Amino acid sequence: MTARVIPRVTAVSSDGEHRFSKPTTSGISLLAGLGVAGDAHLGVTVQHLSRVRRDPTQPNLRQVHLMHAELHDELRALGYAVDAGQLGENITTRDLDLLGLPRGAVLRIGDEAVVEITGLRNPCAQIEAFRPGLLKEVVHRDEADNLVRKAGVMGVVRAGGQVRPGDRIEVTLPDGRSLPLEPV
Repeated sequence: MTARVIPRVTAVSSDGEHRFSKPTTSGISLLAGLGVAGDAHLGVTVQHLSRVRRDPTQPNLRQVHLMHAELHDELRALGYAVDAGQLGENITTRDLDLLGLPRGAVLRIGDEAVVEITGLRNPCAQIEAFRPGLLKEVVHRDEADNLVRKAGVMGVVRAGGQVRPGDRIEVTLPDGRSLPLEPV
């Protein structure tokens, strides 16, 4: 019998300034309806600077950015030095197919925190400025000419709590028909 792999948090990151990379830390506090305490993207309405310029009244569907550590592994194998938090994520996971989750999937992280997945991160030119050539690795077209985005997912905090490296992640899929992730 094969042991069941349990998805886990491998790193957490936060930054109170609007910078591309976020420093890792020993833990973050998620606040219901707001996001990561002390992070520049905390808020009920959009906080991403380009979105604020377009319409600051839009709801913040990007309160928490999650990224799979397997992407970091893949990028390192291609010669890109990338570690947790450097691509702007708040929560780095392992053994969880974040990109395969449907919209509305719910992640219980640790003992209390609950994050609902709202959509895909749409990578921008800042990734290219961080490491030249990296943008084409996280956004490209597949053999069928479909646009593939691999830079993680975004979510909103449904229940607050502490999140630390090593925390378990439990996934609950939405009832009914699953809707694919789209950029938010």
